[in-house]
Amino acid sequence: MTPRGVLGHWPWAALVVFCAVPFIPGTQAAIYGQQFLPLFIYAVLALGLNAVVGYTGLFHLGIAAFFGIGAYVTGILTVPQFPFQQSFLVAVIFSALAAAAVGVLTTAPTLRLRGDYLALVTMGFGLIAVFVIRNLENITAGTKGLNPVSPHLLPGIDDPNLGALRVRPGWGATWRAYPYFYYLSLVVLVLTYLFLGWVERSRLGRAWVALREDELAAACMGLSPARLKLSAIALGAGLAGLAGALYAVSQRTTAGPQAYDFNRSMTAICCVILGGLGNRPGVLLGVFLLIGYDQVLTPILDNEFQKDWYQQLFPEHMRGKQYLKVSGWRLVIFGAALIIMMRFRPEGLLPEARRKLELEAGDGDGEIR
Repeated sequence: MTPRGVLGHWPWAALVVFCAVPFIPGTQAAIYGQQFLPLFIYAVLALGLNAVVGYTGLFHLGIAAFFGIGAYVTGILTVPQFPFQQSFLVAVIFSALAAAAVGVLTTAPTLRLRGDYLALVTMGFGLIAVFVIRNLENITAGTKGLNPVSPHLLPGIDDPNLGALRVRPGWGATWRAYPYFYYLSLVVLVLTYLFLGWVERSRLGRAWVALREDELAAACMGLSPARLKLSAIALGAGLAGLAGALYAVSQRTTAGPQAYDFNRSMTAICCVILGGLGNRPGVLLGVFLLIGYDQVLTPILDNEFQKDWYQQLFPEHMRGKQYLKVSGWRLVIFGAALIIMMRFRPEGLLPEARRKLELEAGDGDGEIR
């Protein structure tokens, strides 16, 4: 097996590691396990974005809006101040469907736009979504967010006490606690990964690739570019809504509208570009590197660098300053990593085979020979 083939199967090795984390003894392992949860949620979001950007070539900059729609639909259906009081299963289904519907409705009028123009429109939609969430205070609670988001797992069934499953110290008593929700999110990620693999090999997936390569040629072959674009948007937005539902339950709140701003969309875009457009293992690698650095490695390094041995290296007036923390340089490191990637490996760490061949066939100025 080639090195690329080995790297293409790395997600299954990572799956084994993630499944084993809750069984590692020690409270520190439980802390790390809870920090891994955002990786699974971001991975679902990035895979949804990859269905739009990587498969069909539509440069979408408003994926965070659908992420927020999923979170707020889950909040509205589950928090006590509304009369719905639905279960997690029902909320997840409605969140994904609502996000997909909004994606189709907002994209349909812009189907003739391409490239930068489409990117600007989708970015504008993301900004509008944040504004709407902030100002519909009677529904979204404004900047406070909806809480507590603590639904039952299944409709009509009270949550059982899971104390009997506490085979390790620190395991919670409800399905929303660690590691039960950790495993649930991991299962959702695996199912999403497998489903998108099936879509890639299907007739629809091949049609998306044809649309990405040459829209005019795809139309001449009898394909409908409008339908293909809307189907990709519906799938990507639906997966983003699913990720938003997981996020709301994991945080016990929808958080404020700032959690779904343009920065969230750009982070997802960076994960997809870093890993490799159109390649599922690459997208997961981009998420685990970028979000893993931000959510897991940065807190560890910050905690280590606040210890006396490190602070004693600097004058007293500098100790404890933000620029002596790794988190203070987070955006600088993100930007430098992207610049290096765009310069030396524009196809990403694990590029799609077709895209890699196209880039390798180009000359020095990036044009295809």
